[in-house]
Amino acid sequence: QVQLVESGGGLVQAGDSLRLSCATSGFSFASYAMGWFRQAPGTERKFVATINYSGRFTYHADSLKGRFTISRDNAKNTVYLQMNSLEPEDTAVYYCAATKDSYSDLIESKADYWGQGTQVTVSS
Repeated sequence: QVQLVESGGGLVQAGDSLRLSCATSGFSFASYAMGWFRQAPGTERKFVATINYSGRFTYHADSLKGRFTISRDNAKNTVYLQMNSLEPEDTAVYYCAATKDSYSDLIESKADYWGQGTQVTVSS
């Protein structure tokens, strides 16, 4: 049974940092590219960042470069999203996803598996 379980969300103030985790099981994590997405209320889900299977290559949404960083630990079957200098506009449900194909496919939300999401709320 494939599982992707996000954690680390919560209520923080503007300027704070959070690190989200996505613990996975049920598939060969080290063979999959991973990604993070977010969905704010009343909007479509949007791409945040992606990382290839080894962790060597990453890509972040242009608007988030410099504040958000994706990483992974294949020994722990976990992908992370470090979020710094959080802004109220970052308030959203954050989802992780996995694809057996290229990490670039996740930029277009082409994923094989999705997590259930974790809420991040940033107050001003």
